[in-house]
Amino acid sequence: MEGQTEGGISTVPLFRFTGLMAGGFKLRINGGEHPVQADPTDSLLNVLRDRLDLTGPKYGCGEGQCGACTVLVDGKPRRSCVTPLSAVVTAQILTIEGLEKNGRLHPVQQAFLDEGAFQCAYCTSGMIMTGVAFLKDHSNPTEAEIVRAMNGNVCRCGTYPRIIVAIRKAAQALKESSG
Repeated sequence: MEGQTEGGISTVPLFRFTGLMAGGFKLRINGGEHPVQADPTDSLLNVLRDRLDLTGPKYGCGEGQCGACTVLVDGKPRRSCVTPLSAVVTAQILTIEGLEKNGRLHPVQQAFLDEGAFQCAYCTSGMIMTGVAFLKDHSNPTEAEIVRAMNGNVCRCGTYPRIIVAIRKAAQALKESSG
């Protein structure tokens, strides 16, 4: 009960957040609203994977350094392992599960498949999400621009040359589909 103490610890909430619903949050993920019971300091990654069964984002380093957990928050790549839930309660969140539309893969997803731009695929969803965000603002990227954009994502299998080719191919496909 709010205001009571339990074992000498107050149960009065320290924070109140917008987006809160009776004891939880309503997150906007992949175009839908998802009620979640979670602590505001829980990582977005843990909530996505453990509470919403969105397992595309992966736990890699837990420090925001490898990129395996990358999702888009309001269109920008974000490391979900170090993003507290409280930071995204009003945001639009996009995971790899939300890229496919009407049975068709996003051009970046398709290019990764076509080019075999993965081996173990552990990093792939983070790579794809970073690539999707990058290509929104770079319709004709150079190799150097792709390398810079993807630099924060680690592929332990070393498929970087194929990843670069896939991002270029996706850029071309996006250009053709919009033109």
